[in-house]
Amino acid sequence: MALLQVFGGNLSAIQLQKYLFLFTRNQDVKAFDFVPYRYGCFSFQANQDISTMQKYGYVDYDDNCIWLLTKDDYINTLNMFDQCYLRQVMSEFGQMEQTELIRYTYQHYPYYATKSHIAKSIMTKEEMDRIYKQQKKYDSSMLFTIGYEGLSLEAYINKLIINDIRLLCDVRKNAYSQKYGFSKAQLETACRGVDIKYIHVPQLGINSDQRQDLRSQKDYDILFDIYERTTLKENADALNYVSGLIDSEKRVALTCFEKDPKQCHRSRVAKALMALPNKDYSFKAL
Repeated sequence: MALLQVFGGNLSAIQLQKYLFLFTRNQDVKAFDFVPYRYGCFSFQANQDISTMQKYGYVDYDDNCIWLLTKDDYINTLNMFDQCYLRQVMSEFGQMEQTELIRYTYQHYPYYATKSHIAKSIMTKEEMDRIYKQQKKYDSSMLFTIGYEGLSLEAYINKLIINDIRLLCDVRKNAYSQKYGFSKAQLETACRGVDIKYIHVPQLGINSDQRQDLRSQKDYDILFDIYERTTLKENADALNYVSGLIDSEKRVALTCFEKDPKQCHRSRVAKALMALPNKDYSFKAL
């Protein structure tokens, strides 16, 4: 809201994301994380937040994709450092045309241009070469595991990108989360926007009622031992399906909630996949 205020109360959706990105570059603890997206740096959380503000009438969104501030004086609610950073962004970049602003972010932060749909049309060959160098591409086949506990959606997606993960395999029984970005539809949409495939394999999940009263690592170990003897054996077809996806997609990540892989059944799924005969991939826990 304060950013919109500093820029006169109206910005395009693209400008808002770019100015917010440049603002956060000055912060020690960044208010928002960003991913490389279709038009460069993009924050899913910021986009969600401003959509929520629209519902409450603090901003409006017109037919030209312009965010309009309907209430003012937010700048004075910020600390003096953030006020200074916002005004600095306005002073340095406020006169740029939108394409010039995009080019600036691509030139100075080429990683965030790696998924852009417009980079080739606005950047020179030399600039595109710098962007291509930021793209992580690996020939080796690898199985990964990753939990989203403690991560923003953007930080999580960036981990997938920098490891060249091409398919995210959600092994939760119910792909729902109270944390923004990690319910099935949200996560699938975010992955699609950065050219990562998403599948949900609920057959490999654990019912939530079985996860109650887990107070020690021993409790987790007992649960997962039972899981290996029952669910994994009963769903061998699902396990083989995932193995086939690793063969075809080469770099696949199993995902669930817990940060610690020892406290998540995805580690046992990975163990079972690594024990299959004729596998041609290695393993890494993120």
